Amino acid sequence: MTKNTILYVLLAFLIIANGFFLYDYLGKPDRNGPRNNPQQFIVKELNFNADQMQEFKGIGKNHRERMIQLNQEQKQLKDQLFSKISENNINPLEIERISSLIGENNKNKDLEVFNHFRAIQGICNDPQKQKFKKIVMDALHKGPAPRRGGPPEAN
Repeated sequence: MTKNTILYVLLAFLIIANGFFLYDYLGKPDRNGPRNNPQQFIVKELNFNADQMQEFKGIGKNHRERMIQLNQEQKQLKDQLFSKISENNINPLEIERISSLIGENNKNKDLEVFNHFRAIQGICNDPQKQKFKKIVMDALHKGPAPRRGGPPEAN
């Protein structure tokens, strides 16, 4: 075989492999389960009527806007804190102040989520309230999905 034939076969193999990867990664529409779309899960489980859906959408929009704002503030505070990591003279009171602001921001995020859930519960009828309470409690006890890409374990 000539060098060019080997390269063409290898190139064809790589193109096909990339095609399968893209199809597998992007082409599957069933990846939006309840874990990926909690709004759809809640609507489906609680069987909201049209009026409830309208209110739910408004509640969700306000919640997303507020969470985006709080997450941006959190990022700015952490950038501010970790920008000081290379300074020769670190003021411990400044580090403590920024850390306290980060903690306050986390508190505000938790309160925002709590108030968001209270608002959703407010649009529910009595049977839906019971089911919603169970959904929230199950989610609390299950916890968030494990994070990937953490620091490597020490040997």
